[in-house]
Amino acid sequence: MSLIPRGSFFDSDRFVDDFWAPLRREGEATSAFFAPRVDIKDKDDHFEITAELPGVAKDDIHLTLADGVLTLEAETRQEDKEEKDGKIIRQERRYGKLMRSFNLGSEVHEEDISADFKDGVLTLKAPKRAEPALTTRRISVN
Repeated sequence: MSLIPRGSFFDSDRFVDDFWAPLRREGEATSAFFAPRVDIKDKDDHFEITAELPGVAKDDIHLTLADGVLTLEAETRQEDKEEKDGKIIRQERRYGKLMRSFNLGSEVHEEDISADFKDGVLTLKAPKRAEPALTTRRISVN
């Protein structure tokens, strides 16, 4: 399993977007995805990926597996509300699509990946493939 998520540190487009983010006007929409924070643990018999998804409903989470790449997608929506007593000075909560992908490689048993969602935290368990047992055999010399 690749411990460096796809589109993370080396994503130059995201770096530029994040650099200019403070200058965006209030209410300006952006179509870019943002990535949830994750923890990846290497357990004895499986890998465990835990992702923070605050404000996301279970029905809005979509997990796909294609060509050894596990992709997590979700969407959060902002309620349309009218401000009568003032305007928003700062809004730090994010709304929109989020996406994160992981290259599982060949050491994961893809058919048995499971997911659980509780209290805004998604936990994925990816069982490791059993390593073939090394057998030693004595070869007689004739």
